[in-house]
Amino acid sequence: MRDALVAAAFRLFLERGYEQTTVDDVVALAGVGRRSFFRYFPSEEDVVFPDHERCLADMTAFLTAGSDDDDPVRRVCDAARLVLLMYAENPAFSVQRHRLTKSVPGLRAYELSVVRRYERALAGYLRARFTGLRNGALRADVIAAAVVAAHNNALRSWLRSDGKGDAEAAVDHALGHVRAAFGAGPVAAAGEGPEDVVVVVSRRGTPLWRVVRELETALGRG
Repeated sequence: MRDALVAAAFRLFLERGYEQTTVDDVVALAGVGRRSFFRYFPSEEDVVFPDHERCLADMTAFLTAGSDDDDPVRRVCDAARLVLLMYAENPAFSVQRHRLTKSVPGLRAYELSVVRRYERALAGYLRARFTGLRNGALRADVIAAAVVAAHNNALRSWLRSDGKGDAEAAVDHALGHVRAAFGAGPVAAAGEGPEDVVVVVSRRGTPLWRVVRELETALGRG
């Protein structure tokens, strides 16, 4: 029933246009009542994005199932790939939806709200992993935004090409930039700063007491 409603809706959207299609038109073509439509979709916009709730639930479950030993940046990148796999399951439908969304301002706004929910899920996981680290919440939000931006850049390029090419390779390449930027090295804990390194240069044969005094001066102890 759910798939039949989606198929009927997109057939009408393509034939008449989204704004010229009503819920009554969709249920009439699908041969069901309005109650059946709203049992599956809270609004007409939701029938355009029928798979995002499932994908968001899968992403949340994936993040929750991680362990403390997981690299958090790798984990959120792997979680973002679940969205790509959802789109790649049905390239023709995904391309149709992309074209429709571009042409309808209300759908673009709805899509942005969906993307924001994915970003919040990633940021929430990272915030939990970065608890107690200096600027942990800020780092979590920045990384989550970067993951979404990289993923969407590759995904939309694939959609604009009518679903041609290797979408997974494109997304992996884009997410590789995120991992390169944020995945290397630990984050200092709150109150900790980078380790200071002081180099003192003296001529050969300088008395040791003078070298010590120069070192103390460099350290602010002189």
